[in-house]
Amino acid sequence: MNNNSVHDKNSVPVRELQRRLAEGAPADLLDVRTPPEHAAVHIAGVQLVPLDQLDPAAFLRGRGDASRPLYVICQSGGRAAKAIEKFQRAGFNGCVLVEGGTQAWVDAGFPVERGESNVLPLMRQVQIVIGVISGSGAAAALWVNPLFAILPLFTGCGLLFAGLTGTCGLAMLLAKMPWNRQAVCESNTCCTVKH
Repeated sequence: MNNNSVHDKNSVPVRELQRRLAEGAPADLLDVRTPPEHAAVHIAGVQLVPLDQLDPAAFLRGRGDASRPLYVICQSGGRAAKAIEKFQRAGFNGCVLVEGGTQAWVDAGFPVERGESNVLPLMRQVQIVIGVISGSGAAAALWVNPLFAILPLFTGCGLLFAGLTGTCGLAMLLAKMPWNRQAVCESNTCCTVKH
């Protein structure tokens, strides 16, 4: 495998990325998760720019060597794919999706930097909100008025849409909440949030 073959692909498994980084291959890492997710665990040297704050043109202007591969990572791959779409719309096609995201990196046992975060991961927040709305709607439909069944129907349709399209409107909304926007770790890499 030549040195450029991973960069030529649209995605790379975490084992291949780790191998390339260990060999000292030139690479830039971009984490597009929320600051609390990043604060809890991240790859050393990764730059944080949350997806909802990502301005590809500004990011690319501030980037040093444009020939270096840009590996984009999130928790499991969905937000990284959205970030890569933003870069492509801005005319930059040099992004590589890190398959499985930070979770795959952690599961593989590769080194990470850990901090403390009192904020639940974004997908757990989504699950809690969906659960509260669905459960409340179902209970209200049973004991108050059958029309409250619209609430669990609405959340179910939302989950179906998110599963089919890879776009979760609730996750995007929750990512903008104040508790998901503040960095809470000591690492220099987590404090590179662009505002």
